[in-house]
Amino acid sequence: MAEAAAGLQDVRHIVAVASGKGGVGKSTTAVNLALALVAEGRSVGLLDADIYGPSIALLLGLPDGTQPKVLNGNTFVPVAAHNLKTMSMAYLASASTPMVWRGPMAGGALIQMLTQTNWGELDVLVVDMPPGTGDIQLTLAQKARVSGAVIVTTPQDIALLDARKGIEMFNKVRIPVLGVVENMSLHVCTQCGHAEPIFDTGGGAKVAAEYGTVLLGSLPLDRRIREGDAGRPIVAADPDGELAGRYREIARGVLRALAGLDASVPEIVIE
Repeated sequence: MAEAAAGLQDVRHIVAVASGKGGVGKSTTAVNLALALVAEGRSVGLLDADIYGPSIALLLGLPDGTQPKVLNGNTFVPVAAHNLKTMSMAYLASASTPMVWRGPMAGGALIQMLTQTNWGELDVLVVDMPPGTGDIQLTLAQKARVSGAVIVTTPQDIALLDARKGIEMFNKVRIPVLGVVENMSLHVCTQCGHAEPIFDTGGGAKVAAEYGTVLLGSLPLDRRIREGDAGRPIVAADPDGELAGRYREIARGVLRALAGLDASVPEIVIE
């Protein structure tokens, strides 16, 4: 913890965005949540903790070959993008270079990016976690004071099963779950406006209720969100639109949960 504290001393909250399985839109959610927090007036960093499959650089529209500056030979300057301070393994290796590493090596890379990046003063550092419940998740829990986690899922049963595993993991390492985001909750036809829940309905709310947390928001299966994968996240591309509004509501829910955690810490008075 001491090692992490040295690099994160001016970061007020660390929020992990996680999922039990891949393909549920976790990274897209992490990016748009970070941008929505900025829109809510917060100073925000974004750390791509997916060592093997980093995607933040692509989602933010940063070209291959983008690298952080280095201070004093041992401290990274975070890469600025859309008013975010960002750090990713994608900045340290080319897009075509696979990280053929065992778990401890990946964990070491995470610690270095986490603690040797000059984050400065941040209200929230959003950490885009890799899918699953493995080494990277445990390393983050051990090396940083994580305020809470946001679980991303889709309504289908297999995704909900893995979402439960993710929540259970954070419970075991005593990291509060701030809430659940249900992605791809329904599809609205652009021609006729008909809404259809392709992956079933109500799954995110059900899982949230099971574990005593909240459904932060539901997001539709919408091509405009997917098009943001080309480097223009929807919150940045259409900040006043309905979809950006949904992400901002999720961000406000996260901020309320963090404020609740702050309020639960007793004040120490020395007389």
